[in-house]
Amino acid sequence: MRVLVTGGAGFIGSHVAVAFRDAGHEVRVLDALLPAVHPPYPDGPPRAEGVELVVGDVRDRGAVDRALDGVDAVCHQAAMVGLGVDVQDMPAYAGINDLGTAVLLAAMASAGIGRLVLAGSMVVYGEGRYECPEHGRVPAAPRRRADLDAGRFEPPCPRCGRQLAWGQVGEDTPPDPRNAYAATKLAQEHLAAAWAGATGGGAVSLRYHNVYGPHMPRDTPYAGVAAVFRSALEAGRAPRVFEDGGQQRDFVHVRDVAAANLAALGATPPESALRAYNVASGTPHTVGDMARALAGAMGGPAPEVTGEYRLGDVRHVVASPARAAAELGFRAAVDLPDGVREFATAPLRPAPR
Repeated sequence: MRVLVTGGAGFIGSHVAVAFRDAGHEVRVLDALLPAVHPPYPDGPPRAEGVELVVGDVRDRGAVDRALDGVDAVCHQAAMVGLGVDVQDMPAYAGINDLGTAVLLAAMASAGIGRLVLAGSMVVYGEGRYECPEHGRVPAAPRRRADLDAGRFEPPCPRCGRQLAWGQVGEDTPPDPRNAYAATKLAQEHLAAAWAGATGGGAVSLRYHNVYGPHMPRDTPYAGVAAVFRSALEAGRAPRVFEDGGQQRDFVHVRDVAAANLAALGATPPESALRAYNVASGTPHTVGDMARALAGAMGGPAPEVTGEYRLGDVRHVVASPARAAAELGFRAAVDLPDGVREFATAPLRPAPR
Protein backbone atom coordinates (compact mmCIF):
# COMPACT_ATOMS: atom_id res chain seq x y z
CA MET A 1 0.00 0.00 0.00
CA ARG A 2 1.22 3.53 -0.73
CA VAL A 3 0.56 5.75 2.27
CA LEU A 4 0.84 9.51 2.75
CA VAL A 5 1.85 10.54 6.28
CA THR A 6 1.18 14.23 6.84
CA GLY A 7 3.43 15.72 9.51
CA GLY A 8 5.68 12.72 8.98
CA ALA A 9 8.86 14.63 9.80
CA GLY A 10 7.61 15.47 13.31
CA PHE A 11 8.00 13.60 16.58
CA ILE A 12 5.18 11.08 16.29
CA GLY A 13 4.85 11.20 12.50
CA SER A 14 8.47 10.19 11.91
CA HIS A 15 8.01 7.07 14.05
CA VAL A 16 4.78 6.25 12.22
CA ALA A 17 6.41 6.67 8.80
CA VAL A 18 9.27 4.32 9.72
CA ALA A 19 6.84 1.74 11.15
CA PHE A 20 4.87 1.77 7.89
CA ARG A 21 8.06 1.46 5.86
CA ASP A 22 9.31 -1.43 7.96
CA ALA A 23 5.98 -3.19 7.45
CA GLY A 24 6.51 -3.08 3.68
CA HIS A 25 4.38 -0.06 2.72
CA GLU A 26 5.52 2.65 0.34
CA VAL A 27 5.62 5.85 2.39
CA ARG A 28 5.48 9.47 1.34
CA VAL A 29 5.70 12.27 3.92
CA LEU A 30 4.18 15.75 3.56
CA ASP A 31 5.56 18.18 6.14
CA ALA A 32 5.78 21.98 6.25
CA LEU A 33 8.79 21.88 8.64
CA LEU A 34 7.28 24.75 10.62
CA PRO A 35 9.79 26.67 12.75
CA ALA A 36 7.74 26.25 15.94
CA VAL A 37 8.91 22.64 16.12
CA HIS A 38 11.71 22.23 13.56
CA PRO A 39 15.21 23.67 13.90
CA PRO A 40 17.20 25.00 10.93
CA TYR A 41 18.53 22.17 8.79
CA PRO A 42 21.71 23.53 7.14
CA ASP A 43 22.28 20.23 5.33
CA GLY A 44 18.61 19.75 4.46
CA PRO A 45 15.85 18.10 6.50
CA PRO A 46 16.46 14.60 7.86
CA ARG A 47 15.13 11.85 5.64
CA ALA A 48 14.45 8.29 6.74
CA GLU A 49 15.85 5.80 4.27
CA GLY A 50 13.14 4.56 1.94
CA VAL A 51 10.69 7.35 2.88
CA GLU A 52 9.93 10.05 0.33
CA LEU A 53 9.77 13.59 1.75
CA VAL A 54 7.66 16.33 0.19
CA VAL A 55 8.03 19.74 1.85
CA GLY A 56 4.67 21.49 1.80
CA ASP A 57 1.88 22.81 3.98
CA VAL A 58 -1.29 20.79 4.50
CA ARG A 59 -3.24 24.04 4.09
CA ASP A 60 -1.91 24.43 0.53
CA ARG A 61 -4.26 22.58 -1.84
CA GLY A 62 -1.67 22.42 -4.59
CA ALA A 63 0.93 20.82 -2.31
CA VAL A 64 -1.65 18.39 -0.97
CA ASP A 65 -2.81 17.38 -4.46
CA ARG A 66 0.77 16.64 -5.47
CA ALA A 67 1.44 14.65 -2.32
CA LEU A 68 -1.71 12.54 -2.82
CA ASP A 69 -0.76 11.43 -6.34
CA GLY A 70 -0.86 7.63 -6.45
CA VAL A 71 -1.68 7.27 -2.75
CA ASP A 72 -4.00 4.55 -1.37
CA ALA A 73 -4.45 5.81 2.20
CA VAL A 74 -3.65 8.82 4.36
CA CYS A 75 -2.33 8.93 7.92
CA HIS A 76 -2.95 12.50 9.07
CA GLN A 77 -0.46 13.44 11.79
CA ALA A 78 0.11 17.10 10.87
CA ALA A 79 -1.09 19.37 13.67
CA MET A 80 -0.20 22.15 16.03
CA VAL A 81 -0.04 20.44 19.41
CA GLY A 82 0.09 21.29 23.10
CA LEU A 83 -1.95 23.62 25.26
CA GLY A 84 -0.33 26.68 23.69
CA VAL A 85 0.95 29.90 25.15
CA ASP A 86 -2.22 31.98 25.32
CA VAL A 87 -5.38 32.87 23.42
CA GLN A 88 -3.29 34.48 20.66
CA ASP A 89 -2.45 30.93 19.53
CA MET A 90 -6.09 30.28 18.55
CA PRO A 91 -5.77 31.31 14.87
CA ALA A 92 -2.74 29.07 14.41
CA TYR A 93 -4.47 26.09 16.02
CA ALA A 94 -7.62 26.57 13.94
CA GLY A 95 -5.66 27.19 10.75
CA ILE A 96 -3.26 24.27 10.94
CA ASN A 97 -5.52 21.72 12.59
CA ASP A 98 -8.94 22.45 11.14
CA LEU A 99 -8.40 24.33 7.88
CA GLY A 100 -5.52 21.97 7.10
CA THR A 101 -7.72 18.93 7.75
CA ALA A 102 -10.52 20.36 5.60
CA VAL A 103 -8.13 21.00 2.70
CA LEU A 104 -6.74 17.48 2.99
CA LEU A 105 -10.18 15.85 3.09
CA ALA A 106 -11.41 17.83 0.09
CA ALA A 107 -8.34 16.79 -1.87
CA MET A 108 -8.79 13.16 -0.85
CA ALA A 109 -12.38 13.26 -2.09
CA SER A 110 -11.24 14.65 -5.44
CA ALA A 111 -8.55 11.97 -5.72
CA GLY A 112 -10.91 9.15 -4.79
CA ILE A 113 -8.92 8.16 -1.68
CA GLY A 114 -11.25 6.65 0.90
CA ARG A 115 -9.04 5.52 3.78
CA LEU A 116 -7.98 7.84 6.62
CA VAL A 117 -6.18 7.31 9.92
CA LEU A 118 -6.35 10.50 11.97
CA ALA A 119 -4.10 11.47 14.87
CA GLY A 120 -6.75 12.27 17.46
CA SER A 121 -6.19 13.19 21.09
CA MET A 122 -7.47 12.44 24.56
CA VAL A 123 -7.90 16.20 25.04
CA VAL A 124 -11.35 15.91 23.42
CA TYR A 125 -12.59 14.38 26.70
CA GLY A 126 -11.67 17.43 28.78
CA GLU A 127 -11.88 16.22 32.34
CA GLY A 128 -12.14 12.44 32.42
CA ARG A 129 -14.81 10.24 33.96
CA TYR A 130 -15.87 10.97 37.52
CA GLU A 131 -18.27 9.60 40.09
CA CYS A 132 -19.78 11.32 43.10
CA PRO A 133 -20.41 9.19 46.21
CA GLU A 134 -23.93 10.66 46.36
CA HIS A 135 -24.93 11.34 42.73
CA GLY A 136 -23.08 8.63 40.82
CA ARG A 137 -21.46 9.38 37.47
CA VAL A 138 -21.41 13.11 36.84
CA PRO A 139 -19.53 15.55 34.60
CA ALA A 140 -16.85 17.40 36.52
CA ALA A 141 -17.63 21.05 37.06
CA PRO A 142 -15.06 23.44 35.58
CA ARG A 143 -12.33 24.22 38.07
CA ARG A 144 -12.53 27.77 39.38
CA ARG A 145 -9.55 30.07 39.57
CA ALA A 146 -10.25 30.77 43.25
CA ASP A 147 -10.08 27.05 44.07
CA LEU A 148 -6.87 26.61 42.12
CA ASP A 149 -5.31 29.62 43.82
CA ALA A 150 -6.18 28.02 47.16
CA GLY A 151 -4.61 24.69 46.17
CA ARG A 152 -7.95 22.92 45.73
CA PHE A 153 -7.17 21.05 42.52
CA GLU A 154 -9.73 18.24 42.48
CA PRO A 155 -12.84 19.06 40.43
CA PRO A 156 -16.02 19.17 42.51
CA CYS A 157 -19.36 17.52 41.89
CA PRO A 158 -21.51 20.01 39.97
CA ARG A 159 -24.52 19.13 42.13
CA CYS A 160 -23.20 18.94 45.67
CA GLY A 161 -19.62 20.19 45.50
CA ARG A 162 -18.13 17.02 47.00
CA GLN A 163 -14.82 15.60 45.79
CA LEU A 164 -15.16 13.12 42.95
CA ALA A 165 -13.49 9.78 42.26
CA TRP A 166 -11.93 9.44 38.80
CA GLY A 167 -12.23 6.46 36.46
CA GLN A 168 -11.31 5.35 32.95
CA VAL A 169 -12.85 7.08 29.96
CA GLY A 170 -14.13 5.05 27.05
CA GLU A 171 -14.50 6.30 23.51
CA ASP A 172 -18.24 6.86 23.95
CA THR A 173 -17.64 9.38 26.73
CA PRO A 174 -19.23 12.69 25.62
CA PRO A 175 -16.55 15.14 24.46
CA ASP A 176 -15.89 18.19 26.60
CA PRO A 177 -12.96 20.18 25.12
CA ARG A 178 -11.62 22.77 27.56
CA ASN A 179 -8.97 24.65 25.58
CA ALA A 180 -8.33 25.81 22.02
CA TYR A 181 -6.20 22.80 21.10
CA ALA A 182 -8.87 20.40 22.35
CA ALA A 183 -11.58 22.23 20.40
CA THR A 184 -9.61 21.93 17.17
CA LYS A 185 -8.88 18.22 17.71
CA LEU A 186 -12.58 17.54 18.18
CA ALA A 187 -13.34 19.59 15.07
CA GLN A 188 -10.92 17.39 13.12
CA GLU A 189 -12.99 14.35 14.08
CA HIS A 190 -16.22 16.06 13.05
CA LEU A 191 -14.71 17.03 9.69
CA ALA A 192 -13.46 13.48 9.13
CA ALA A 193 -16.88 12.06 10.01
CA ALA A 194 -18.55 14.46 7.57
CA TRP A 195 -16.07 13.47 4.84
CA ALA A 196 -16.71 9.77 5.47
CA GLY A 197 -20.47 10.24 5.32
CA ALA A 198 -20.31 12.25 2.10
CA THR A 199 -17.80 10.06 0.24
CA GLY A 200 -18.39 6.57 1.63
CA GLY A 201 -14.85 6.55 2.96
CA GLY A 202 -13.73 5.16 6.29
CA ALA A 203 -11.93 7.07 9.01
CA VAL A 204 -10.27 6.02 12.24
CA SER A 205 -9.32 8.51 14.95
CA LEU A 206 -6.59 7.34 17.28
CA ARG A 207 -6.98 9.35 20.47
CA TYR A 208 -3.42 9.53 21.74
CA HIS A 209 -2.84 9.94 25.42
CA ASN A 210 0.40 11.45 26.79
CA VAL A 211 3.01 10.38 24.25
CA TYR A 212 6.71 10.37 25.10
CA GLY A 213 9.87 8.84 23.67
CA PRO A 214 12.91 9.42 21.47
CA HIS A 215 13.00 12.55 19.29
CA MET A 216 10.51 14.55 21.34
CA PRO A 217 10.99 18.27 20.70
CA ARG A 218 12.92 20.11 23.39
CA ASP A 219 12.79 23.70 24.67
CA THR A 220 9.44 24.68 23.19
CA PRO A 221 6.23 25.75 24.98
CA TYR A 222 4.36 23.20 22.86
CA ALA A 223 6.43 20.20 24.03
CA GLY A 224 5.02 17.41 26.18
CA VAL A 225 5.64 17.35 29.91
CA ALA A 226 8.20 14.53 29.69
CA ALA A 227 10.41 16.63 27.40
CA VAL A 228 10.00 19.68 29.65
CA PHE A 229 11.12 17.65 32.67
CA ARG A 230 14.08 16.17 30.82
CA SER A 231 15.26 19.56 29.54
CA ALA A 232 15.28 20.85 33.12
CA LEU A 233 17.21 17.84 34.38
CA GLU A 234 19.78 18.13 31.60
CA ALA A 235 20.37 21.72 32.72
CA GLY A 236 20.87 20.56 36.31
CA ARG A 237 17.53 21.95 37.48
CA ALA A 238 14.76 20.20 39.36
CA PRO A 239 11.76 19.47 37.18
CA ARG A 240 8.91 21.80 38.14
CA VAL A 241 5.65 19.95 38.71
CA PHE A 242 2.45 21.97 38.56
CA GLU A 243 -0.45 21.68 41.01
CA ASP A 244 0.38 19.01 43.60
CA GLY A 245 1.72 16.49 41.07
CA GLY A 246 -1.30 14.24 41.55
CA GLN A 247 -2.77 14.72 38.06
CA GLN A 248 -3.53 11.26 36.66
CA ARG A 249 -2.42 10.59 33.10
CA ASP A 250 -1.72 7.64 30.82
CA PHE A 251 1.82 7.91 29.43
CA VAL A 252 2.20 5.90 26.21
CA HIS A 253 5.49 5.32 24.39
CA VAL A 254 5.82 6.64 20.86
CA ARG A 255 6.70 3.17 19.51
CA ASP A 256 3.37 1.94 20.82
CA VAL A 257 1.64 4.88 19.11
CA ALA A 258 3.33 3.93 15.84
CA ALA A 259 2.19 0.32 16.34
CA ALA A 260 -1.39 1.53 16.86
CA ASN A 261 -1.26 3.42 13.56
CA LEU A 262 0.01 0.32 11.80
CA ALA A 263 -2.80 -1.74 13.32
CA ALA A 264 -5.39 0.85 12.25
CA LEU A 265 -4.01 0.93 8.71
CA GLY A 266 -4.25 -2.85 8.47
CA ALA A 267 -7.76 -3.10 9.90
CA THR A 268 -10.91 -3.02 7.80
CA PRO A 269 -11.91 0.65 7.85
CA PRO A 270 -15.42 1.59 8.96
CA GLU A 271 -17.61 2.34 5.96
CA SER A 272 -19.06 5.86 5.69
CA ALA A 273 -18.19 6.54 9.31
CA LEU A 274 -15.53 7.49 11.83
CA ARG A 275 -14.49 5.12 14.60
CA ALA A 276 -12.46 6.39 17.57
CA TYR A 277 -9.93 4.43 19.62
CA ASN A 278 -7.99 5.32 22.74
CA VAL A 279 -4.25 4.78 22.30
CA ALA A 280 -3.00 4.32 25.83
CA SER A 281 -1.06 1.97 28.06
CA GLY A 282 -4.02 1.22 30.30
CA THR A 283 -1.85 1.88 33.37
CA PRO A 284 -2.26 5.37 34.84
CA HIS A 285 0.51 7.31 36.54
CA THR A 286 0.61 10.78 37.99
CA VAL A 287 2.57 13.66 36.51
CA GLY A 288 4.60 13.55 39.70
CA ASP A 289 5.36 9.86 39.05
CA MET A 290 6.80 10.75 35.63
CA ALA A 291 8.95 13.54 37.09
CA ARG A 292 10.30 11.32 39.88
CA ALA A 293 11.00 8.39 37.53
CA LEU A 294 12.86 10.60 35.08
CA ALA A 295 14.85 12.35 37.81
CA GLY A 296 15.84 8.95 39.19
CA ALA A 297 16.83 7.61 35.78
CA MET A 298 18.94 10.69 35.07
CA GLY A 299 20.44 11.00 38.56
CA GLY A 300 19.08 14.54 38.83
CA PRO A 301 17.52 16.61 41.59
CA ALA A 302 14.14 15.62 42.98
CA PRO A 303 11.12 17.33 41.41
CA GLU A 304 9.85 20.60 42.83
CA VAL A 305 6.09 20.62 43.35
CA THR A 306 5.14 24.24 42.75
CA GLY A 307 1.38 24.53 43.26
CA GLU A 308 1.27 26.57 40.04
CA TYR A 309 -1.39 25.78 37.45
CA ARG A 310 -2.40 26.54 33.90
CA LEU A 311 -5.97 27.46 33.07
CA GLY A 312 -7.21 24.96 30.53
CA ASP A 313 -5.32 22.04 32.04
CA VAL A 314 -7.49 19.19 33.25
CA ARG A 315 -7.03 17.28 36.49
CA HIS A 316 -7.39 13.63 35.56
CA VAL A 317 -7.87 11.86 32.23
CA VAL A 318 -7.18 8.13 32.05
CA ALA A 319 -8.25 5.89 29.19
CA SER A 320 -9.74 2.48 28.72
CA PRO A 321 -7.73 0.68 26.00
CA ALA A 322 -10.32 -2.11 25.65
CA ARG A 323 -11.80 -1.10 22.29
CA ALA A 324 -8.42 -0.85 20.56
CA ALA A 325 -7.45 -4.25 21.95
CA ALA A 326 -10.70 -5.90 20.85
CA GLU A 327 -11.08 -4.32 17.41
CA LEU A 328 -7.54 -3.46 16.29
CA GLY A 329 -5.58 -6.05 18.24
CA PHE A 330 -3.48 -3.22 19.67
CA ARG A 331 -1.98 -3.44 23.14
CA ALA A 332 0.79 -1.19 24.41
CA ALA A 333 4.05 -3.09 24.94
CA VAL A 334 6.34 -0.55 26.66
CA ASP A 335 5.76 -0.05 30.39
CA LEU A 336 6.64 3.26 32.04
CA PRO A 337 9.78 2.20 33.96
CA ASP A 338 11.39 0.71 30.83
CA GLY A 339 10.25 3.59 28.66
CA VAL A 340 11.55 6.24 31.04
CA ARG A 341 14.95 4.54 31.38
CA GLU A 342 15.29 4.61 27.59
CA PHE A 343 13.95 8.16 27.32
CA ALA A 344 16.47 9.44 29.87
CA THR A 345 19.29 9.07 27.32
CA ALA A 346 17.40 8.95 24.01
CA PRO A 347 18.05 11.69 21.42
CA LEU A 348 15.66 14.64 21.45
CA ARG A 349 14.76 16.88 18.55
CA PRO A 350 17.00 19.98 18.51
CA ALA A 351 15.56 23.28 19.70
CA PRO A 352 13.45 25.07 17.07
CA ARG A 353 14.35 28.45 15.64
